[in-house]
Amino acid sequence: MKIPPFIRQNLLLKMTSLNAGVIGVRLFISLFIQRLLAEIVGEAGIAKIGSLRNLLEMLSSFASVGIFSGVVKYVAEYQEDKEQLQKLFSTTLVFTVIGTIVVSITLFLSSTYLSVTIFDSNQYVYLIKLLAVIVPFISMFRIFNGVVNGLSRYKKLAGIDLFSYILSAALTVILLLTNNIDGALIAIAITPALQFFVLLYIFIKVLREYVQFSKLKFQVPMAKGLLAFSLMSFFSTVLLNYVEIDIRVMIQNRINFEEAGIWTAMTNISKNYMVFSSAIFSLYVLPKFASIYNKRDFKAELLNIYKTLLPLFGVGMLLVYFLRDYVIMIIYPDFHGMESLFKWQLLGDFVRLAALVLGYQFLAKKMVRNFIFSEILSLALFYGFSYYLTGIYGVEGVVMAHFLRYVIYFIVVLYLVFRYFKKQQQITD
Repeated sequence: MKIPPFIRQNLLLKMTSLNAGVIGVRLFISLFIQRLLAEIVGEAGIAKIGSLRNLLEMLSSFASVGIFSGVVKYVAEYQEDKEQLQKLFSTTLVFTVIGTIVVSITLFLSSTYLSVTIFDSNQYVYLIKLLAVIVPFISMFRIFNGVVNGLSRYKKLAGIDLFSYILSAALTVILLLTNNIDGALIAIAITPALQFFVLLYIFIKVLREYVQFSKLKFQVPMAKGLLAFSLMSFFSTVLLNYVEIDIRVMIQNRINFEEAGIWTAMTNISKNYMVFSSAIFSLYVLPKFASIYNKRDFKAELLNIYKTLLPLFGVGMLLVYFLRDYVIMIIYPDFHGMESLFKWQLLGDFVRLAALVLGYQFLAKKMVRNFIFSEILSLALFYGFSYYLTGIYGVEGVVMAHFLRYVIYFIVVLYLVFRYFKKQQQITD
């Protein structure tokens, strides 16, 4: 089947259409797994799985010292400059070795504390120690994945994503059926190792073209540039997931475990369709914004992205909303009270998509202070609104907070981005 000319001539649409197929398969598999999880482990089990995934996201940032976006940016800029790439990968090697050692030791030493804090029980100490062993694979996958994104090898990335997802899904089903919640948690914990080996198998030849492993030095010639991304990653990934864990614990304490599981189930549905956008951001938006230096070109590209993505997401979200009863019946049949969460979650995700596209300008231009300010504001609003509104509306208050937070975040980011271009114009004048 030939790709229509209007898609073939638009790189963003080509990436979007390819990702649509991958995400479609992922969604189908995810529906099956989420239904199985809901039936076997219930709301409380879903809450535990959500907390583990939050922890994995935090470990991914810590172990790679948060330089994923930096690797994407610099690989996109220097892919024809072998000398600069060697400096980049030598610096990356040092950062990831240090990050991996520190994170692994910390997990081992604080396994009991983390188990009690995250899972409200010391029976998951073994899981934290397992993660300590998996950490090297988490960091290596994150860095190599950054190379794939920086080179905009979207077809390769789609293959890596799909194959690794199928393998991890199969493992999750097998261990869930044999070991219940413990099996599911173990499968999720070792998924990064599976992802790493799949990436290496599919992408090793291309990696060798750009990464001269034998010439890597334990030096940090690009430390200053990458540390800026480390700082930004801490606020965007680590604090975000920490706040999500904290909100889940707040729901458990102020309401009950079941309501925490219902909110986690809602965020699972959200993350399933939002993963579609995250691939586009890394593959297209970040490299594209990194190469734009004036307001006119930025506005043109921003409008192009909005015209391409927002209608697609808008239609998709409307379908999810109007079919929400069927979605709940198919995936989470016993999660009563979930229907009221869809409206605010979907509205918040739509505004979030528009805001995140703008926010990638902060990463592309290393606008560290603006990035940190906007992220702290976003997280503070989310936690503050959640705490206040939960007391009035119950768990629905959390998704209302999600929407309100991103409306304010969008306005602030819009102002900061165009203030940046105004300052650049004044400098050139």
